[in-house]
Amino acid sequence: MTIEEIGTAVRQARLAQGLRQDQLAAAAGVGLRFLVELERGKPTVRLDKVLAVLSALGCRLDVTPPPVPAGSDA
Repeated sequence: MTIEEIGTAVRQARLAQGLRQDQLAAAAGVGLRFLVELERGKPTVRLDKVLAVLSALGCRLDVTPPPVPAGSDA
């Protein structure tokens, strides 16, 4: 997943919930400028703030580790 895809997902979730950008920013405890940049796919956003926005929307970010090769001691 790219930051652009995350931004698009955030925007779609926000719109589906009928929220304005300023409302979501306030609910997530982030600045409006941050949210605008996140939705635009700015590559240097802070992960803690992204997670706060996702949480405010009721979304989550899943991290899936790569499969361990057969016969590996990992």
